Amino acid sequence: MKVAALALLCGAAPALAETQASNVRYQCDRDVTVPVVYVNGDDLSLAVLVVEGSQILLYSEPAASGARYGWPSDGSNYVWWTKGDEATLYWKDGAAGTETPLLSCKLA
Repeated sequence: MKVAALALLCGAAPALAETQASNVRYQCDRDVTVPVVYVNGDDLSLAVLVVEGSQILLYSEPAASGARYGWPSDGSNYVWWTKGDEATLYWKDGAAGTETPLLSCKLA
């Protein structure tokens, strides 16, 4: 399972010795529940989301406010942006340079 691989990642590398993980759950549009594991370490911050049966791994990105997670490429990918107790899942179209909101969520 991918979560087991994430646990190995968190414990395997010396640079991640001070890594902390937290589990949270968001209630979103369309009655969708999104569990998220946030992993924060000295050199790494990421979010692992499970959305409608699919696991999404995203890395921390610069944000003007809140916390933003995306995939480190210029292509199309998901973006997870949180601020306070709210979060939004976007689809980023790399070719068009647009971000379309998919789910609006609040901490459950």
